[in-house]
Amino acid sequence: MNAPVLAATQPQNMAINLFDPAQFETMQRICKMYVNSDLVPESYRVTDKRSENKAVANCMIAVSMAQRMNADHMMVMQNLDIIQGRPSWSAKFLIATVNSCGRFSPLRYKFTNLGKIKDVTYTDYEWRNGRKEAMVKTLNAEIDNWECIAYSSEKGRDEILESTPITMEMAIKEGWYTKSGSKWQTMPRLMLQYRAASFWQRAYAPEISMGMITQEEARDIEDVDYIEINPEDKLKEELEKANKEEFKCRQEANATSDPSPVMEDQPDPGNPEPPKTQPLTSQGKPNWMRR
Repeated sequence: MNAPVLAATQPQNMAINLFDPAQFETMQRICKMYVNSDLVPESYRVTDKRSENKAVANCMIAVSMAQRMNADHMMVMQNLDIIQGRPSWSAKFLIATVNSCGRFSPLRYKFTNLGKIKDVTYTDYEWRNGRKEAMVKTLNAEIDNWECIAYSSEKGRDEILESTPITMEMAIKEGWYTKSGSKWQTMPRLMLQYRAASFWQRAYAPEISMGMITQEEARDIEDVDYIEINPEDKLKEELEKANKEEFKCRQEANATSDPSPVMEDQPDPGNPEPPKTQPLTSQGKPNWMRR
């Protein structure tokens, strides 16, 4: 009778220690396979503008995050994007992660129509004199003020966990609704669901997103003014500025300094009298020369 064959089973994602040279090399080999694939997003592929080293580094970060989340590598790379310089998740990925983590029941949503709203004031930013300035504006359109609340419960407990209520009025005041190309105007209910789910996840399971926001939130956040500075140019500019200030200080010091003191006649070492000029006598000799 043949002996049963035991199949060795291993977890899907084994934790790799990046400080171990052998495991680090294994991680690099895995990432090099990804960067040459057409199935991964462009942020992880080798292109004319992205070297292989940079693409491999992006892949290593994504794979490391997937291992910490116990998720598939491809799923993380497909749902992790860079928006305005920030890594962010897609909202549907976070919803799927919450639903499949096994700790909570699937997320559900409660919609309530709070009535019509009109003439809602909000703060917008416009370019003036080379910088963005805050401008208070009013939205004159009349829309339905829908409210959405995401809710769930922990497995084995009856307590309902609700998110912060998200309303259309909040979307207008925060600038999400009025932003150029905003989906809040064309698909408000879906955007309400995504935003309520992201708020719920950050309140009750922040470890899932590891502190990162969703792609929809990153697009809605108002970008701030910034100037890209080259370190070498900045150092050269500071040195020139310091030299000019030093030269200016020296000129001011020379202009305000006292003139050189006039040297008075010094007395003869053998003459005890002071070197001051003495009045002449009638004979035309000083008093001290008279005998």
